[in-house]
Amino acid sequence: AICPDFFAGREAWKPSNDWSKFDDWLKTRDARKINKEAVAVLKYLKERCGAKKLGVVGFCWGGIAVHHLMMTYAEFKAGVSLYGLIKDSDDISNLLNPTFFIFAEKDDFIPLHQVNLLEHKLKKNCKVNYEVKIYPGQTHGFVHRRREDINPQDKPYIEEGRKDMISWLNEYV
Repeated sequence: AICPDFFAGREAWKPSNDWSKFDDWLKTRDARKINKEAVAVLKYLKERCGAKKLGVVGFCWGGIAVHHLMMTYAEFKAGVSLYGLIKDSDDISNLLNPTFFIFAEKDDFIPLHQVNLLEHKLKKNCKVNYEVKIYPGQTHGFVHRRREDINPQDKPYIEEGRKDMISWLNEYV
């Protein structure tokens, strides 16, 4: 596993931050401008580690990055995008490899109409396997909650999301 510093030393968004400022933070980071880092990581994994099958997982902003990577680099065999903000553009369905999208029903940052738009465009245009799954009653960040932040009623969905992510990667990578 590699976790590149796509923020070039700048602070990543944290759940403890003031969510009212999330949009301002997001404007300073463009997940479509990570190709230089992606190429370096791919080269390192292939040449130095001998990696033959690569998958990619990203949460929140990283979910946006996964979506971009899965439309840009055929080297990735599979991707999992967890609650990555969806931009309404024509190219959101041009996936090169199987991609699993995890969303929360009660996400304050990704309204369900955006998720439905993504699913509609994927059904219409996508030529590779994909899945869009909305977990009922969940909020942004539910899959990677820390143990102390897990409510008992959310635990089954958190465990399901984690298992689904691993199953997707096991199937394709």
